[in-house]
Parts: sequence; structure tokens; C-alpha cells
Amino acid sequence: QVTLVESGGGLVQAGESLSVSCLVSGSVFSIRTMVWHRQAPGKQRELVAAVSEGGSASYADSVKGRFTISRNSAKNTVYLRMSSLKPDDTAIYYCGAEVGNRVYWGQGTQVTVSS
Repeated sequence: QVTLVESGGGLVQAGESLSVSCLVSGSVFSIRTMVWHRQAPGKQRELVAAVSEGGSASYADSVKGRFTISRNSAKNTVYLRMSSLKPDDTAIYYCGAEVGNRVYWGQGTQVTVSS
């Protein structure tokens, strides 16, 4: 069992930066890949970024060059640093932990970018 709690969302203006965090607890030793997804109103949930157990990161084209995902295993925390934010980045951001064939999700944190 894995529990994830996101924090750090908020309201920012376009062009500004914001970081969100995800604290993981439980069977953390079993986690391989950590991911951030987001869901905007009226849209499907989409993958934003992923980081492997070894630290290799991948990004959606829409955020490449603006977002950075990282994980601190000692703190059981995954971060998403977002810069040059756009109104289109407005969404609920969810942290996920892949354990075998299952993905555990947090409750999400709202990020709102005003124009």
C-alpha cells in the first residue's frame, strides 16, 4: 500500500513559476516510476512528466523545457518545478506511483494560471 499527498498548488500569473510536491509513504521500496498527471476542466487526464527509479525523466511535449520533475528518495518526495506557466497549464495536478501493474494516486492539487 502506498499513500501520496500533494502540496504546493496555488494561483499564479502567466510567466511565473510554481513548484508542487508529493510526499509518499507506505511501501515506498516497491515504487519504480513516479509520475505527474494533470486534468483540466472538461479535458482528459494527461501525463505531464515521469521519473524512473534511476532518475531518468521524460516530459509531455507541451511542458518540455518548462517543467522539471525530480525525486528525493531520502525524503520520499517527488517534485514538479513549473516555470513560464501559461493559462493552459491550469489543472488539477496528480502525483502517481507505479508499483507493478498498479498506479497509486494522490488527491491532487489545484494549479491556476491567470492571464
